[in-house]
Amino acid sequence: MTQADLKEAMKDAMRAKDSVRLTVIRGLMSACTNESVTKGKGPDGVLTEDEVLTVITRAAKQRKDSIAQFEAGGRPELAEGEKAELAILQTMLPAQMSKEEIEAAAKAKATELGVTDKSGANQLMGMLMKDLKGRADGNDVKAVVDALFA
Repeated sequence: MTQADLKEAMKDAMRAKDSVRLTVIRGLMSACTNESVTKGKGPDGVLTEDEVLTVITRAAKQRKDSIAQFEAGGRPELAEGEKAELAILQTMLPAQMSKEEIEAAAKAKATELGVTDKSGANQLMGMLMKDLKGRADGNDVKAVVDALFA
């Protein structure tokens, strides 16, 4: 997804009068502008698809954290709003890998790197996250790597 795609999605949300989707997309547009400034491209800079994916992934992770916090704090009504936003963000992300797919990728990468014990787990984790960027949740990857060497 590119910034141009986000602009089109924002127009579509406005036409459809979908306030939740519009709020999420406006937040993403703002986050993209902030990311562009951070990367030294200025407020009108254009991000690559990978950079936009990173922004969307970060937003989804923030929603997941908020949901957990609201539910732990006994505020399910606030968690519902975050869940609605998360559902919209997930439609913009690539399909997530299953634990079995992550495990197969982890075993293949461990063999490729020659990692046989827990001492190489961090190196394996880093390489896997780079390979699976955007397609697998970091917590799932960590759980699979920890299980390989348990």
